[in-house]
Amino acid sequence: MAVRVNHGNLVEILTEELAQVKITDIHTHLFSADFGELCLWGIDELLTYHYLVAEFFRWSSMCYREFFVLSKEEQADLIWQTLFLDHSPVSEAQRGVLTVLRSLGLDVGARDLANYRAYLRSLDRRAIIDMVLEISGVETVVMTNDPLDPIERRVWETVGNSDPRFRAALRVDGLLNDYHTAREGLQSLGYEVGAVLDVRSAGEVQRFLREWLRRMDGIYLAASLPYDFSLPEETLRARLIEECVLPVCAELSVPFALMIGTKRQLNPELRLAGDALGRGDVRAVEYLCARYPDNKFLVTMLSRENQHELAVAARKFPNLLVFGCWWFLNNPSLVEEITRLRLETLGLAFVPQHSDARVVEQLIYKWNHAKDVISTVLADKYSDLLDTGWTLTRAEIGRDIKDLFGGNFWAFVEK
Repeated sequence: MAVRVNHGNLVEILTEELAQVKITDIHTHLFSADFGELCLWGIDELLTYHYLVAEFFRWSSMCYREFFVLSKEEQADLIWQTLFLDHSPVSEAQRGVLTVLRSLGLDVGARDLANYRAYLRSLDRRAIIDMVLEISGVETVVMTNDPLDPIERRVWETVGNSDPRFRAALRVDGLLNDYHTAREGLQSLGYEVGAVLDVRSAGEVQRFLREWLRRMDGIYLAASLPYDFSLPEETLRARLIEECVLPVCAELSVPFALMIGTKRQLNPELRLAGDALGRGDVRAVEYLCARYPDNKFLVTMLSRENQHELAVAARKFPNLLVFGCWWFLNNPSLVEEITRLRLETLGLAFVPQHSDARVVEQLIYKWNHAKDVISTVLADKYSDLLDTGWTLTRAEIGRDIKDLFGGNFWAFVEK
């Protein structure tokens, strides 16, 4: 018998359905255990995450170069002391570390970094992956894969990825944003690309994309693009997209994922932590969706100011799937605001979040915190629905949650 939902049991049912949903994390920077040292885990990796490095320098007067010559453990010790002991850890990235420790059964109140380090070092890479996927509820992790990285490429050319829980996505940032450097890598792999994107070079770039998507069994092709990215325009990047990327994606029925809004190396001395954001141009997305109706586009944008226009664009184009609250938007207040906006504009036809995790254990806090916020928004929307007199069942809520946390993505990829 169908379980009817009412105002009295709504929150309980939502909580239970969210607790058991199997998540597809559609964009991460994680790797399976096959990739060895590229698979990051442990307390020192958590504490030296680039968000926390940037936050550390809000308090510290240490020279950047002095910090970066330290060992990872020494950097982690400084960040722990400064951000967790000398000041209360209230930022989202700081709270995330504590959520991870608590979820792993460690005593957060003890503030015992040495004990946390010893516990995590007692595990191995495969054990921590198994544990984290179980705790977080993540069933499928989509990686970010760049065959022009020689360390990563060696893995693909030897052992490959043997863990079916991890899926590949071919990343082409270097190709699109710095073609002349990427060209050297392509040439070293036997692709006959020239300095000018003539017919032969375009064909070779297509061959590279096609062969590596097949080798990796990549489920989409992706690029992180700057805030001033524009289409149409007379640039090499625009030609690479329109003459190489889109034809291959259409041929293989693979979505092209665009992550728009980066402002790289605003402070280069901070290294990975030195990137910022800028407001992007949604007209580029509109152009792609209208001009190439046979292609599928996954899109997220980094600026808060882009979110309403992007959601409206998604109402107009069935070949556009909006996803996630990316990078600097992954703060609970903004996730709540953006999720409300999307539900009110698109109904349930979007992907509310991805983790963007770089360290395995981050899956725990990123999904724990995301589900808390999304649950609050869904409770309000379902309550509004009940107020109209509409009847709602537990099975229908379970269906909707499965769609949001994976089903919408797979339906889009496979259509």
